[in-house]
Amino acid sequence: MSVDLFACISVRDFAAALGWYERLLGTPPTFVASPEEVVWELAEHRSLAVEHRPEHAGHALTTVFVGDFDERVAAISARGLEPVQRETYGNGVRKAVYRDPDGNEIGFGGAPE
Repeated sequence: MSVDLFACISVRDFAAALGWYERLLGTPPTFVASPEEVVWELAEHRSLAVEHRPEHAGHALTTVFVGDFDERVAAISARGLEPVQRETYGNGVRKAVYRDPDGNEIGFGGAPE
């Protein structure tokens, strides 16, 4: 079974969000979909979009599972962003949660150490 994903995060201040997400994800967007929407391809057929939709801003809850959890969190810290919360679940899975300026929650999850 193939799984594709296209998640979209709504923001109020598009220019500020663009800079914040570039720091979070470590690169400029993969492509500009429109003057008010940019897209990062996180993996083949798995994308994260940021769109100027002020009326919907601040309500996203997104978690991306990565194989390089420790390295990714360290790289994000080096770019000036710190998680607002860190969790370790009973099964050992770890999660680092970030909040953009609108309050959207973006988490990175990783396998047990």
